[in-house]
Amino acid sequence: MDKQAKNTICLWYDGDAEEAARFYAKTFPDSSVSAVHLAPGDFPSGKKGDVLTVEFTVMGIPCLGLNGGPAFKHNEAFSFQVATADQAETDRYWNAIVGNGGEESECGWCKDKWGLSWQITPIALIKAIIDPDPAAAKRAFDAMMEMKKIDIAAIETARHG
Repeated sequence: MDKQAKNTICLWYDGDAEEAARFYAKTFPDSSVSAVHLAPGDFPSGKKGDVLTVEFTVMGIPCLGLNGGPAFKHNEAFSFQVATADQAETDRYWNAIVGNGGEESECGWCKDKWGLSWQITPIALIKAIIDPDPAAAKRAFDAMMEMKKIDIAAIETARHG
């Protein structure tokens, strides 16, 4: 490691931190795996020589994957929110996560196969739900509440009544 980030998100995995980091690196721009560190000795969830930590970035955000074992699971209290420019980008990220063993949730949320939550959020959705016209914002919000993956055209139709 050349330069230690001042603040890094540490994500706990049950032995598959490297697999997750490599998936994120190939799926999202400005993402990469920078280092894989092996355990210098045995530890509660592994043996000497097993992958202990993985340094990676997700869209420029420094992360550390820790193979800590089965004691803790990801939940919706933490998620990555990905702002997308259009439906194609929304679909690409959603389909990559859900299609790689993940699962759909509500309102643009999904989980990857490691249980990490993602909000795939079109910029058009944010603009629609903060529309200065409260009725337009409410229509867009109500439409979003019925969706899993966000459909930008349906949001815009609802927004404009």
